[in-house]
Amino acid sequence: MSSDVQEGPRPSRVLSRIAIAVLVAIVVFFLWTEHRAHLFGVLPYLLLLLCPLMHLFMHRGHGGARGHGHHHGGTS
Repeated sequence: MSSDVQEGPRPSRVLSRIAIAVLVAIVVFFLWTEHRAHLFGVLPYLLLLLCPLMHLFMHRGHGGARGHGHHHGGTS
């Protein structure tokens, strides 16, 4: 006879995950409060960097010059 009892996560594992989440929240809080000026100072440069990256990634699905309605040659 087999028992289909599933064991839940061990309490020590749950407590360690909670402790890690609390530590991450504390670190994020202090980084935000102490270094907010540095973050806002870099923000314009991040926006400028975002422009070419968006251009590269958004043109990936075009497939070159095909599909844009450009017809070369043919009769007039």
